[in-house]
Amino acid sequence: MPGKKFYLTTAIDYSNGDPHLGHALEKVGADCIARYHRLRGDQVHFLMGMDEHSQSVIQAAARANVTPRDWVDRMAKTFADYWRRLECSNDDWIRTTEPRHVHGVVALLERIRQQRPDDLYVADYEGLYCTGCEEFKQPAQIANGHCIEHPTLDLIPTKERNHFFRLSAYGQRLLQLIAPAEGALRVEPQIRRNEVVRLLEDGLQDVSISRQRLPWGIPFPGDPDQTIYVWFDALINYLSATGFPEPGYERLWPADLHVIGKGITRFHCIIWPAMLLAGGLELPRMVWAHGYVQWEGAKMSKTAGTAVSVSSAIERHGADALRYFLLREVGFENDGNFTWDRFDARYTADLADTFGNLVSRTLSMVQRYRGGVVPDGAGARDTPLESAAQETLAAYVRAMDAQELQEGAALVIELASRANRYVEETAPWKLAKAKRDAELDGVLASLVRTVARLAVLSAAFIPAKAQEMWSSLGTNRPLDDVRLADLAALSTAGWKVSKPPPLFPKPAAD
Repeated sequence: MPGKKFYLTTAIDYSNGDPHLGHALEKVGADCIARYHRLRGDQVHFLMGMDEHSQSVIQAAARANVTPRDWVDRMAKTFADYWRRLECSNDDWIRTTEPRHVHGVVALLERIRQQRPDDLYVADYEGLYCTGCEEFKQPAQIANGHCIEHPTLDLIPTKERNHFFRLSAYGQRLLQLIAPAEGALRVEPQIRRNEVVRLLEDGLQDVSISRQRLPWGIPFPGDPDQTIYVWFDALINYLSATGFPEPGYERLWPADLHVIGKGITRFHCIIWPAMLLAGGLELPRMVWAHGYVQWEGAKMSKTAGTAVSVSSAIERHGADALRYFLLREVGFENDGNFTWDRFDARYTADLADTFGNLVSRTLSMVQRYRGGVVPDGAGARDTPLESAAQETLAAYVRAMDAQELQEGAALVIELASRANRYVEETAPWKLAKAKRDAELDGVLASLVRTVARLAVLSAAFIPAKAQEMWSSLGTNRPLDDVRLADLAALSTAGWKVSKPPPLFPKPAAD
């Protein structure tokens, strides 16, 4: 029986510079969630993509002496290549220059115009514009004359005659939908929901949804001197990727989860749902707003520059190790620091000495004592390790269902650590020497079953290494076919194991 639909998206990234670790955290976090939901048996559709219409793109292309089209094509390939290196398993990749997206944007705008004609009007606007955010900034968003999110950029005084969306009409309705913890639109974690609620309680201002005389963007329907404002354009990607407005788009819509950074909650939790309400469309089920990756206490960003590139971080210990570190050390809720020392320490302690060591010693003992064939170990269903594994399974599900990825990663390592202690407690080498074959069979069976479960549970975090583990266990069943429901009573008897190369080799000493 097919599982339920789970439509998951990430923010689409500006095409104005190479990705940094903040982008990587969001993408691998969303990928981890997607992989977990596939493990649950859900019918996952995972969307990522690029935001290609913005003033910052025009500026970046000019600096590179290429056309905006050439620039965004180059950047789309760069971003997609990085996410492939980090093993992101997205089912779709949307670019806002694609015809399907342009079609969806115009269709939603026309739908709002038909259903709520008073919500669209033309007026003059004057304010300070941040090209980093692609947004007119309010006084509360400015510190020392600069945007809080992009303190190295100058705000640009701008006066234009624009098309406006009557956002102010939706404040109370959005408050009713978002303020309750189990509201129709859940905003998580709670600290972000509280921030959004305060914005709604303070009252909303109407927003400009067009820009005047920009040469790069989607023309505003009926007004060729205007282009559709980049955020109004970009937010609709989540809908246009479903095939909207063509029949059948409801197969995916509404989105079950938008994963975004905490700096863009206003767009995703206020402007976007108001746009959908104006168009008479269902709202997304949940928005999860993660924190920032920091270096020495400062947010990593393209405009400020970063001390660590995604490439250098991958090259340090591999893509899986970076995925694990970002989700275990930085986490998916609050801000967290990236340092080389902490990356090295986590790699050595968690991945090499705990996780990799368990796999190596377990498979080596099966080869040494049982010729590589996993024994039945009928009595191994009632051991301390089995109890620990069952407790871990339950806790893992609770954590991952709540998007508590940091806790999910910790539980995987804790089970591996418990299995290593079980090896010391049972001393299989002593059981073999004493020819206590039944006990040895039970210990080995319990260890292999734990390694198999760890391969499955860790696949959301370290997919390539999990596949290596699974392949070494000698089962004919593809790892992608295993589901959570299979793990409680998993049997490994008769599997023919082979010892893999070290999963997480330690760097050679200087």
